[in-house]
Parts: sequence; structure tokens; C-alpha cells
Amino acid sequence: SALIGAVWIDLPIDAVMIQIASGVNKFSLLAIPFFVLAGAIMAEGGMSRRLVAFAGVLVGFVRGGLSLVNILASTFFGAISGSSVADTASIGSVMIPEMARKGYPRDFATALTVSGSIQATLIPPSHNAVIYSMAAGGSISIAALFMAGVLPGLLLGGTLAAYCLLIAKKRNFPKGEAMPMRQALKIAGEAMWGLMTMVIILGGILSGVFTATESASIAVLWAFFVTMFIYRDYKWRDLPKLMHRTVKTVSIVMILIGFAAAFGYIMTLMQIPTKITAALTNFTSDKVVILLCINVLLLILGTLMDMAALLLILTPILLPVVTAVGVDPVHFGMI
Repeated sequence: SALIGAVWIDLPIDAVMIQIASGVNKFSLLAIPFFVLAGAIMAEGGMSRRLVAFAGVLVGFVRGGLSLVNILASTFFGAISGSSVADTASIGSVMIPEMARKGYPRDFATALTVSGSIQATLIPPSHNAVIYSMAAGGSISIAALFMAGVLPGLLLGGTLAAYCLLIAKKRNFPKGEAMPMRQALKIAGEAMWGLMTMVIILGGILSGVFTATESASIAVLWAFFVTMFIYRDYKWRDLPKLMHRTVKTVSIVMILIGFAAAFGYIMTLMQIPTKITAALTNFTSDKVVILLCINVLLLILGTLMDMAALLLILTPILLPVVTAVGVDPVHFGMI
């Protein structure tokens, strides 16, 4: 779309290439590969399995407890990895077979895992917060976006938990058993090493010890230390394969970001955001109505496109619209 737009307005292709290069030449984007790597290390190093076990200690004893364990484990892992894809792969590989074995419908277990992983798109350290900040030109604080995502993410998890309790009662899902105190303390002790990642990231950002971008590298170092020297589930020989997989994932995101930067530049030259802002404000100046319309648009496009692509394409177009009617850019980022 960026190249087509460039041809349409007779923009030289080398200008597009310059915008692509400048789009990925940002210090804040270092957070993405580091958080992806941290999530991969945690998933492969046994951290997700221990988080699931700890969630089982906390909520696994109630009726439908495994569904609550699924949600709580997704909350924990999302607050560590920042990736809904990593969350789904890590938690799903453990919880879906276990829930099916205990009598839960497999389609319910799968849908619950996918829905619970959405918390990772909101709860810090969310990759999508970094992408949104970059799509907005880097003017929006990533730390502010991280903090703004805490309450919506927890609210989403709480809503899913309430739904699961209702479904468990209606369908008479199995009830778990309370765990002996000695075993529960052992599981909690092992999981605390992983949960410390959340404390380090959020505590470091809020205290000003390091920036949101620097927190990603700290997360990698901590994940590497825990999985290699505490859990010892990961071996040195596994690192090349892990790095290769991380590079493949990050390269896709970076290509999207680069071309989205060029697309946003072309949209600005064509005055598309200005025209859309004028059209919507002529239709209504009520910011609630405008936000509802945008939510409907996102709902429709979300069935067709990946979230990263949506953020990169729509943010340069819609952000001027909502700021014109008084919506805070951080609030819009959460939407």
C-alpha cells in the first residue's frame, strides 16, 4: 500500500526507502526483540509450567478451577512476556491437554486460552504499546502506556474469571482438590523467581532506575539467569535455535513497522488524516460517538488483520481524529 501510494502521488521510490529505514531506526524499538527473546527464554525454560502450577495452588481447588488456573497463568505470563502469541503457545501447550483430560470441552479450553492471552496485549510489558508509540511517531511515552494497561488487563482477566465460574456451575465442571501446604510452598517458591520479572520491570520503570526500553534487556538477563542457573531446564546448546526463532519473529515485525512508517508519511502527504478528521467532526463532535465508531471499525478489521498491522496502519490515520476531539493519546492507545 505504501508503494502504491507513492506511485499514485509521484513520490520517488528512494523517498519511500528512506522512510522505511528511518521508521525502524529508533532506540525504543529495541524493546521488541528483547521482550520477544525474554518471552521465548521463559517459555522454553520451564517458567510457564511453574506459573501454571502456582496458579493451580491459588485457585485450582474451586469448581471449574482449571479454567481459572488458565486465566491466572495467562495473567502471570502476559505480565512477563508481553506477547499474546507467546502466552497462547506457552500456556496453551500445558493447559489445553490438561483441561481436556479432566473433562473440559476442548473447544472451551482452546477459546479460553486464546481469550486469556489477550491480557498480554494490555498488561505491561506489552509489545503492542511499543508498536503504538512508534506508529504515533514516538511522541507517546511507552512507560505511560505500560501503566495505563494494568487496570484494563486485570479487568479483562477478572471478567473472564467471573464468566468461567458461571459456566463451571452451569455445566458442573470438576472441582479441584486443595494442595498440601508443603507442596504448595515448594511450588510458590519456584514460581516466585518468574514472578520477580514483573517486579523488576515495573519497579524499575516506576522508580526511574531504567527506561521502558532498557527494561526489556533487563528482562532478558533475568530470564536467562533464572532458566539457566535456577531452574536449569535450559541448556547452552539450545540458545542458537532460540535466537534463530526470535530473529524470524522480530524481522516480520520490523518489516511491518518500516513499511507502516512509509505508509503514514504518504498518508500525511495526501492529507488523509486531515480529511478524515474533518469528515468525522462534521458528522459529530461527540468524542464518545467517535470512539464507538472507531471501536466498530476495529472490531470489523480485527477479524481480517493482525493487531500489529492494524496498529501500524490505523494509528497515523485515526490518532489526529481523536486528539482533535479531546481524547488522550494514551487512552486511545488502550482502545
